[in-house]
Amino acid sequence: MRVVCPGSFDPVTNGHLDIFTRAAAQWDEVIVLVTYNPNKNGLFNEQERVALIEAAIADLPEERRPKNIRIDTWDRLLVDYLTDNNISALVKGLRSSLDYEYELPMAQMNQRLSGADTYFLLTSPEYGYVSSTLCKEVAKYGGDVSGLLPEPVAEAVKAKFAES
Repeated sequence: MRVVCPGSFDPVTNGHLDIFTRAAAQWDEVIVLVTYNPNKNGLFNEQERVALIEAAIADLPEERRPKNIRIDTWDRLLVDYLTDNNISALVKGLRSSLDYEYELPMAQMNQRLSGADTYFLLTSPEYGYVSSTLCKEVAKYGGDVSGLLPEPVAEAVKAKFAES
């Protein structure tokens, strides 16, 4: 069975990577779907996000590196991607009850529109407070994001803020 793990991943965090690898241990194929809204100004563009996810996965130790993850992009309704690709399941990570409150109505709408089920994986405790937004904020002001972001991603974030 194939599943989609959607998100903006701007940037991808160690928490995201944890969800990807754990999902890959449960499903035949995990499609990390970089969703992109051209009306929003992200730190990284779509191609950069894909490259950073690829680098983060490649940077994992060989014994932890899943072979059944692929990366794709999408800029329309998620349910259209699911329908177009004959996929009936999503995986989302939950850090707290706030994430659940946010994700539940979307999961219900996705199920109604496409029949897809959403599976929630609880974030590992060491990543429960990590978000892309917080990491960008810390990095913007020169804080240390090592251990929160995969090393190649932390370097890219640091370089982005050094440019500005």
